[in-house]
Amino acid sequence: MQNIEKHEVQILYSQIDRDEHGKVIFTDYEFNVSDSIYFYPASSVKFPVALIALEKLKELNERGINIDRTTNFILQRDTLYTNIEKEISKIFAVSDNQAYNRLFEFLGQDYINQKLQSKNLKARIAHRLSAFHANNLKTQSILFKKSVEDNTIAYQQESIENNPHLKLSLQKILKGKGYIYNDTLIEKPKDFSEKNYLPLRSLHEMMKRIQFPNIYSKEKSFDISESDYEFVINAMKTLPSGAGYDKKEYYDGYVKFFMFGDTKEDIPEHIEIYNKVGYAYGYLTDCAYIKDTKSDIEFVLSATIHVNENGIFNDDHYEYDEIGIPFLAELGREIYTLEKLRNK
Repeated sequence: MQNIEKHEVQILYSQIDRDEHGKVIFTDYEFNVSDSIYFYPASSVKFPVALIALEKLKELNERGINIDRTTNFILQRDTLYTNIEKEISKIFAVSDNQAYNRLFEFLGQDYINQKLQSKNLKARIAHRLSAFHANNLKTQSILFKKSVEDNTIAYQQESIENNPHLKLSLQKILKGKGYIYNDTLIEKPKDFSEKNYLPLRSLHEMMKRIQFPNIYSKEKSFDISESDYEFVINAMKTLPSGAGYDKKEYYDGYVKFFMFGDTKEDIPEHIEIYNKVGYAYGYLTDCAYIKDTKSDIEFVLSATIHVNENGIFNDDHYEYDEIGIPFLAELGREIYTLEKLRNK
């Protein structure tokens, strides 16, 4: 509380009540939230991209193209076949960058942004993550095959030429006092105007819309097939070990920052966390729908915090473990306790 400015904290919290017919009623609370103050969304951008990939699949099906989330595909510059189901599972279980980049190639910047805009969600997705060609406006071509050994192509998507992006004009787009570039310290603020932009309010809205689709209009909802919807909801709560990752390295709280980010203990089975985190450049973000099936607790919580004590970017000195993750974990526990005591 003494360093709000420095840590750029933003919090959104939605209480959930249900009327006698089971209809959901939200009561929203916010702290320091602003769409016009920039923070780096990091991996939280994988959340809309996963949902939009499933929307595109449904569109292709409606056009008579017979592929689904388990159809094998290969990118022009890839060496291995994969499928959309595997890549989305990796995105939610361990926040895999390559998985996001593959879906990004399938969609392209223009399609992603047009979809978000049509749902009235403020955002601007401009680049891949941790890739040498991160800002390339041209996507790779993709081949879909029913079977890898099969010579028959189920669907071929040529590379897409996307439009150049305007620089973001937001508050606090210049950050810190310096950054490392090619092992050299550049002593001037880092410019984030060409980076991805996904404000907390848009993230929070997306979580509400995917978890409670029945209370939103068709225009605002994600148009996903029933089977894909069930799959993605399940993927959002699956812990790394449930997706086949080694529990020692990828403990339960690995990408579940609220409540459990600061512990390596197992998350109790009755607590389900449907979420997506992001962390890079000292920014930590979590957006979650948290449900305790034993105590009949449910709420939506989103928050972001910046930890970069020395004001230098790309030097790998960020206080994630000392300040950022403990803050988000404790915030989650405090809200959970509040919910436990709350009369519904």
